[in-house]
This record gives sequence, structure tokens and C-alpha cells, in this order.
Amino acid sequence: MSRAHKIANLIGVPLPLVGLAVAVVLLWDRGVGPLELGLLVGLYVITALGVTLGYHRMFTHRAFESSRAFRAIIAVLGSMAVEGSVITWVADHRKHHAFTDQDGDPHSPHLSGPGFWGGVKGLWHAHVGWLFETVGTAERERFAADLVKDKVVRAVDKLFWIWVVVGFAIPFALGWLVGGGFGTALTALLWGGFVRVFLLHHVTWSINSVCHFFGRKRFDIDDESRNVFWLAPLSMGESWHHNHHAFPTSAFHGLRLWERIADPTGLVIALLEKLGIVWNVVRVSPDRQRAKALPAGRL
Repeated sequence: MSRAHKIANLIGVPLPLVGLAVAVVLLWDRGVGPLELGLLVGLYVITALGVTLGYHRMFTHRAFESSRAFRAIIAVLGSMAVEGSVITWVADHRKHHAFTDQDGDPHSPHLSGPGFWGGVKGLWHAHVGWLFETVGTAERERFAADLVKDKVVRAVDKLFWIWVVVGFAIPFALGWLVGGGFGTALTALLWGGFVRVFLLHHVTWSINSVCHFFGRKRFDIDDESRNVFWLAPLSMGESWHHNHHAFPTSAFHGLRLWERIADPTGLVIALLEKLGIVWNVVRVSPDRQRAKALPAGRL
């Protein structure tokens, strides 16, 4: 990875934590207001969907199709999550699937040696450490050639830092307009910007670390992906991660009924399909699931 990329991550990874600390200090003698809480939740959901629905299920795995306008909008929302530009994110994730939990995987927790300390180092690498070592090293022309050729996606990718600024400017502006002053705009920025990014980052990174180390397996596949039910609502359904690795192109990561209910991204995709905004949505039939299921004694 380039020196500029390393410097950007050295600033971008701890900065949301600093924002969280400032927000907590400001919160010390009062409760968080409805404006701040609304911006935190609303922008979290919108930008999380930009990553889970856009970056991941549509751009990386082509689980459904949509219009050029929708692709541009969802790519911008994903960029506002501050997890990297769309093409870089997709290339890294496709490389992860190509080398899952083997040499070449950008963020496996299983490549740092045996034993307890090997596990600790592996979890650190999968959660945060890879952002300073292997992020952005996947060749874009090899792993994301389709997006490199897409003029709309390439334009959004090139303007990544503009969308990052927009993602912070929106809560600041709404705080100023609704609250009527700089003080409210600042707290809105902290909660709808920095705290939101901090929470979203660590939930996303937990898919790389927690969901490849803890949890349950249902299918006969050769990697260490796991389903982690308690993380499903916060991750917008991404923590049905073992299901996803078993059927990467499925638009729905929750496959059982109760899993589907706890897959908010899948529910949104189903709604968008009914509205005609997305189409050619990939589903996995019960027969395919049964064919790949582990025997009861190995669950």
C-alpha cells in the first residue's frame, strides 16, 4: 500500500475515536438530544446500507442489478461510510473471497501463528491491523476489472474524499439549521459524523475478525467463516457471514426465516425489488441449501 494510503488510515482510523471521546465529554452533564440521536441512527443506517447493499452485495457479488443512477447513489452512500473508495473496497473483498483464510487473504485472523497469542494477533490483524498492512493491495484491474471499466463507478471512486466531506457536512448543516447555532451544529457533527463512523467501522471490521473466529457453521465449506446472530441487527445482516461464504452471490444472507428477519439489508433489497428499483435478484433455493448442509453431527 502507498505511503499516502497509510497516512490516510493513520488519521482516519483513530479520528472517529477522538470524536467519540469528545462527544462523551460533552454529554457528561446532559442527555443526548433527539436531533443528535436521530442523526446518529439515520446516517448510520443509510451509510451502512451504502456498504452492505451497495459495496458488498451489488458491486462485489453482483447479487442484483439496478440502474446507473441507483448505482451512483448507493456508491456515494457507501463512500460516506469512510471505509475506502468503492473500487478499492470491492477489489480487497473479492481477494478475500478468492483466498479466504489462506495466504493472500487481506484480513484473515488465522494466519498469525498457532496458540493463544497467534489468535490474539490474528484477531487484531483482521479487525484493525490489516488497515495498515494489506488494505488496498488487491490489484484493481484483476479483482475489479468490471468496475474499473464502469464510467459512473469510476467517477464516484475518484471523488471519494468529496463524499467523505459530504458525509460529515450533512449532520453539521442539519444541526445548524435545526438547532440554530454553531454549538448544536458541532454536537450534531460529533454524533452524526464521528460517533456514527466509529460505530460503523467497528461493526464492519467485526465481520472480518469476530465472524471468522466465533459463532456457528451450517454448511460444508473450507473456510472459517461463522454466523454470529447477535451482530446481525447492527451489521444490517452481514454477520450471517457463514451463509454468505457458502453462497456468495445470494442477495440474502439470512437464509432461515428468523435469519431473514434479522437481515435488514435483505429486507431492503426485497422492498426495492417490489418497487422495480432492482431486478435479477439472486436467491438460493432450499434444495441448494440442503445439498451443502453439514450432517447433523458436524454442526
